[in-house]
Amino acid sequence: MYGNDDRYDVAVLGGGPAGIAAALAAARSGAKTILAERYGFLGGMSTMAMVYPWMTFHTSTGKQVIRGIAQEVVDRLVSLNASPGHLRDTIGFVHTLTPYHPEVYKFLVFEMLKEAGVKLLLHSMVTDVEVSDGRILGVHLHNKSGKHIIRSKVYIDATGDADVAYLAGAPWEQGDERQRVQPMTMKFRMKGVRIDEVKQYMQAHPEEFYEKSLIQELDHLPLTGVMGFYSQWKKADLPIPREGLLFFTGPGKDEVLVNVSRISGLDPTNVEDLTEAEMEGRKQVLLLESFFREYVPGFADAVVTATGTQVGIRETRRIIGEYVLQGVDVLDGRRFDDVIARSGYPIDIHNPEGKGVTANFIREGGAYDIPYRSIVPMQVENLLLAGRCISTTHEAQATTRLTPSCMAIGQAAGAAAAIAAHRQCAVRDVPIASLQGELLKGNAELGLEEGRA
Repeated sequence: MYGNDDRYDVAVLGGGPAGIAAALAAARSGAKTILAERYGFLGGMSTMAMVYPWMTFHTSTGKQVIRGIAQEVVDRLVSLNASPGHLRDTIGFVHTLTPYHPEVYKFLVFEMLKEAGVKLLLHSMVTDVEVSDGRILGVHLHNKSGKHIIRSKVYIDATGDADVAYLAGAPWEQGDERQRVQPMTMKFRMKGVRIDEVKQYMQAHPEEFYEKSLIQELDHLPLTGVMGFYSQWKKADLPIPREGLLFFTGPGKDEVLVNVSRISGLDPTNVEDLTEAEMEGRKQVLLLESFFREYVPGFADAVVTATGTQVGIRETRRIIGEYVLQGVDVLDGRRFDDVIARSGYPIDIHNPEGKGVTANFIREGGAYDIPYRSIVPMQVENLLLAGRCISTTHEAQATTRLTPSCMAIGQAAGAAAAIAAHRQCAVRDVPIASLQGELLKGNAELGLEEGRA
């Protein structure tokens, strides 16, 4: 065993978008910070599961409500010609989406963490957590060097599946009232797509596509996403519980990211179920490649060029925190005094057992607050949550799980952890005014000037 003398102010476990933002925020606040990740690259679902594009930084009326480190990442990708920035969502589901080049993103976040002075440990998986009297004493990792222990004043669980909080004994729940989680998806890219043919078909057959699609605006807007081809999908009658196609263009001019595979009824925290999902997902990719080439205009010569490193996971454990964000909080655009992030993404639940997506939109096209109490777990005094595992209901998690929201939550968790480490206080005792001040200095968007409901 090695690493027993590794001591930090803040330890971030999990290097997805939330963990990256958390580590950057903590280090920039002066905390000695380490970030541990199980893969050999960073990016979480954005890179390992090909979640693309990022949705969304804006409300449905076009107001930007996520900035800070998330926007900084986009700006730096733009400067590297790896993103066009925020574009209109031509599906019409949200106002904007943000394409990006995942390989450049992998490189960029390495550079940003190095600039901030974050210690990075890759190929390292959490295996155990030492806890005494409700306080984490150390997190055990396993990697090529053997066993490793990280000791820190404050820890941030950004593992996605809440592995650290779960092992530390924090209370949790999963799924809906019957413990059913949203389905998994194996995403994949296809190259050789004739985008002009896709656009022409959409303009000639608007009834075949999602009712909010911006088809009439495609003469002056770039096609960013497509939901539909309903008759082709019905005719093919594939054994995949979807009602139509969903894909997004880019990053290459003849390239698309396909989000159609659906693997239902399995538990992503159960290794046997997860194994079955990986196999079923790749089987579905081959079925879908043949379908696209035979049935979908513009895809006759297209081929699959990449699949996710792992299957995409929408939902697993949700840790119970000092406040459980409710679906009604989201839909009412509720404001909280302890706001640490905001989002304008709707509630978007993929049916756990069959076809269909339940979409519910925020009142008056607004945004909702995410309170600090929802990233503070019960029963563990030096742990914060970041990413899709924060304290929400099944319904509210269907919006907080989206990447820009996770980035904003991660920034807040990192800033709060740095404050707790500096003050040597429990995370629940972090002064909200001080935290909000740090977030505002980091260009986060909290909507404080709009007052409270």
